[in-house]
Amino acid sequence: MITDAAGIPLAVILTGGNRNDITQLLPLLDAVPPARGLVGRPLRRPRRIYADRGYDFDKYRRLLRARGVTPHIARRNTAHGSGLGTHRWPVERTIAWLHAFKKLRLRTERRADIHRALVSLACSVICLRQLILN
Repeated sequence: MITDAAGIPLAVILTGGNRNDITQLLPLLDAVPPARGLVGRPLRRPRRIYADRGYDFDKYRRLLRARGVTPHIARRNTAHGSGLGTHRWPVERTIAWLHAFKKLRLRTERRADIHRALVSLACSVICLRQLILN
């Protein structure tokens, strides 16, 4: 999942539970819609990506840099306290918001299209709640 600074979901990809997250990094980056509302040409992809230690692979760092994205990924086997948590907490908070919907926390749907629809509805409710609060 990729969110903006406020934690509003921008892109969500649904995969099987046994898939490694790193395999979906580049397709998720490609799924981000252009940023509209700004003066000039729309921004096609984020400038920076913040990720945890599960994404620490030099191959993907090189691929991100080749796409013009600066990776801020915590290194494995280093001490905690890199400061990336201050940038990653909107994503973790949004996942917690999604888990407030019981059908998403405990997946009971067999069909992926129904589960994807439920995720879309939940993201819409999260966005609506944020719009009402702000």
